[in-house]
Amino acid sequence: MDLTFFIVIFGLGFIGSFLSGMLGIGGAIVKYPLLLYIPPMFGLAAFTAHEVSGISAIEVLFSSLIGVWAYRKGGYLNKQLILYMGGAIIIGSLIGSYGSSLLSEEAVNVVYGILALIAAVMMFVPRKQVDDKRLDEVTFNKPLAAILALIVGIGSGIVGAAGGFLLVPIMLTILHIPTRMTIATSLAVTFISSIGGSIGKLVTGQVDFWPALIMIIASFIAAPLGAKVGKKTNTRILQVVLALMIAGTAMKIWFDILM
Repeated sequence: MDLTFFIVIFGLGFIGSFLSGMLGIGGAIVKYPLLLYIPPMFGLAAFTAHEVSGISAIEVLFSSLIGVWAYRKGGYLNKQLILYMGGAIIIGSLIGSYGSSLLSEEAVNVVYGILALIAAVMMFVPRKQVDDKRLDEVTFNKPLAAILALIVGIGSGIVGAAGGFLLVPIMLTILHIPTRMTIATSLAVTFISSIGGSIGKLVTGQVDFWPALIMIIASFIAAPLGAKVGKKTNTRILQVVLALMIAGTAMKIWFDILM
């Protein structure tokens, strides 16, 4: 392992983990394309789609946990939502991550592209403004939350994501959860999801341990910084940044798939 490899992988992990803490996503929406496309630009060997999904799954486990710890105070964590969505998503992620070993490289990328496209469309759907609602008055449709989390878990388990980039638009658009509660709670559900995803990737031998370790180190530094910035940033700005990021990633993935 040379210095260039360490710097590049650490930098990619730092960017993804910072955005994870700031926006309430696990960071795989960013790390997946970065790990696929950036290392070869520096003369490093390209990772396969299976390797990228395995590295992302392990790293998201740690970055989401660190993000949850940063949001533990202030009443932003909705325990009922974590229970209903977390229980369903870990089942889905175990199914998806185990089944991903049976899919081709192209199939994994296509699944990722579909998930990113759905998330991008949902981020631009008009939604109720509920950010002025008191956090202790927030309610949601429990069966719907569990069903959606199960579906997200299966898809995200395949690509090594924990589903945070889908959970955020679902919570905002369908379940009508306030933005800051969405960010904190989605990190908690993402952490639970990543447990199932990580187990599936490890059991099926899809994890490259050195780059995963480097990205975990980066997450310990970047995720708390991102959470600190997210707490101070206007919720409208957070929503726009996330929407643009997801849309750009979806466009890039589908361009490469189709071309």
